[in-house]
Amino acid sequence: MNIHHLELFYHVACHGGISRAVRHMSYGIQQPAVSSQILLLEQDLGAKLFERTPFRLTREGEELYSFVRPFFEGLDAMSARLRKKSAPLLRLGAAEFVLRDYLPPVIKQLRKSHEGIQLVLRSGFSAAMEQWLIDGEIDLAITPWERRPAAGLRFQRLVRRPLALLVPLSSKLRSAEELWAQDRIDTPLIRLPAKETITRLFQEGLKKLSVDWPLSIEASLVDLITEYVANEYGIGLTVNVAEWVKKAKVRLLPLDDFAPVEIVAMWRGKATPLIEDVLTAARAEVTRRWPQ
Repeated sequence: MNIHHLELFYHVACHGGISRAVRHMSYGIQQPAVSSQILLLEQDLGAKLFERTPFRLTREGEELYSFVRPFFEGLDAMSARLRKKSAPLLRLGAAEFVLRDYLPPVIKQLRKSHEGIQLVLRSGFSAAMEQWLIDGEIDLAITPWERRPAAGLRFQRLVRRPLALLVPLSSKLRSAEELWAQDRIDTPLIRLPAKETITRLFQEGLKKLSVDWPLSIEASLVDLITEYVANEYGIGLTVNVAEWVKKAKVRLLPLDDFAPVEIVAMWRGKATPLIEDVLTAARAEVTRRWPQ
């Protein structure tokens, strides 16, 4: 038997139906996927496990549920006992600028309250981090986000920051409006990939202004954008955070009329005490840097 199929059956039996199970499960999975995998389990066993409408376990379903229930209900208690016997582990995904510039004070605070904490830090793009959470590869993600995450994922907004353009110090531009007034923008836009939140918000703003920016250079890191702008390869798209550009040979042009980007924390299922402590420390760091 496929263990994942047994887990899905347990949730269906526990919650009294497939649709209810999907709403209560701690990770994202669609109802058709659950239905098809339960059918595979029934085919493998050669027995019908429950009646669909109204929901009712069959005799074989009752027998299987009685067998798997103690195992799945005991997983949380077992994991809690094992965690107490070992150093706490946090697998965190974030954009590289978050890991570099904003996470160190948070980690410093965590090390005071969680002795011997082990950290696995993983940089990546927003969509990838959502999938890592769903797949159980990371425990927490801190990333720009502009829509609701997948079913089973929880989130908390940490900070909202406006977008901005980066120009070299030598540029004669003093505002983004000067760009929009041009008949054609010939300078390349240096940006993150098209599916990234920051880029999507910017493109939506351009569309509302009926502005076309045909040339672009795609960068995989925010630092690359700053470096390429400093070397006068184009105009960069970034978040309006002044401390990022203090040491670089670039200037910020605020985009106050564009939708701001929200940085959120995301996790799967109920937040553990360790994740709660990360959120508390992250909120404190946000307040320190950008007091209201």
